[in-house]
Amino acid sequence: MLSAVSWQENQLTLIDQTLLPEETTYIQLDTVEAVFEAIRKLRVRGAPAIGITAAYGLYIAMRNFSGDNREFFQQLDKHIAYLSEARPTAVNLFWALEALKTSLLNSQETSVENLKSLLLKLAIDLHSDDRQRCDDMADHGQAVIPENAKILTHCNTGALATGGIGTALGVIYRAHQNGKNVLVYADETRPVLQGARLTVYELASANIPVKLICDSMAAALMQKEGVDLIIVGADRIAADGSAANKIGTYNLAVLANFHNIPFYVAAPLSTFDMAISEGKNIPIEERPNDEIRKVFDKTRISVPDVDCWNPAFDVTPPELIAGIITEKGIITAPYRENIKKTFNS
Repeated sequence: MLSAVSWQENQLTLIDQTLLPEETTYIQLDTVEAVFEAIRKLRVRGAPAIGITAAYGLYIAMRNFSGDNREFFQQLDKHIAYLSEARPTAVNLFWALEALKTSLLNSQETSVENLKSLLLKLAIDLHSDDRQRCDDMADHGQAVIPENAKILTHCNTGALATGGIGTALGVIYRAHQNGKNVLVYADETRPVLQGARLTVYELASANIPVKLICDSMAAALMQKEGVDLIIVGADRIAADGSAANKIGTYNLAVLANFHNIPFYVAAPLSTFDMAISEGKNIPIEERPNDEIRKVFDKTRISVPDVDCWNPAFDVTPPELIAGIITEKGIITAPYRENIKKTFNS
């Protein structure tokens, strides 16, 4: 199994996902600026993996700090604010940083050296926690995967996007391990091609049958070949169950509704943002024009200075979602009520 993020010998190591699948290159990051750049430039992506990387980045920012306790937390806040600006939509980024800060404050530790050691331990624990969440989601998700299922997915939600086996892809991995004989259709996921480059790479590496399709082929696939279910991940889920995920996800949800195909979201509870009441309030990141004007920043396919609209995410309303697969079970409608019950339990 691939590891998108690892901490070994006091060093943060990432797979540079901008180079996949042509080459598998590991990069070591030893400054907070390098961590920021890796998140911003999509060298690491996927909401859980971004949160884990930011947690290690916060420790890297603080490990050489020398000063008193009050100055420590002042500096910590500055680095949290800095890392939070890397990407605006994936809530796991903010959740991870605030979780670490809260745990440090609750520890009532006063020694700066002990605080630094605790910060690293918390980042490692957060990484392990996500690994367990992925396993639990994979188990709960088996309830919706029939034998011989044809499954359509979008973007990348596997080991490259998380600290474990993945969210949506984790469910698919477990179905394959359980001998369910699944076939996966992977959208290419324009404009950065996470499906074509990353999801196909992961599934092929795991010997899971996969067919790649262009994003524009999804409707014809449902009509002519048949799809049993769609399962995707999420970068932020509002309190009403609206799910922000990679651009193109909403298209699939609308098509699934027309073709009576169940549409599922798989995400840990860390991806829920209970402070956002409705999906329309989720902040949507807009990416550079050249992501559309070029194919993966290499071959130009349009007029050099044509203006573009390039939102990185769209929002699927809860009425199009059959269920949200979490580490605590599958949440179904009415979402606002049942999400609140899940958190309260």
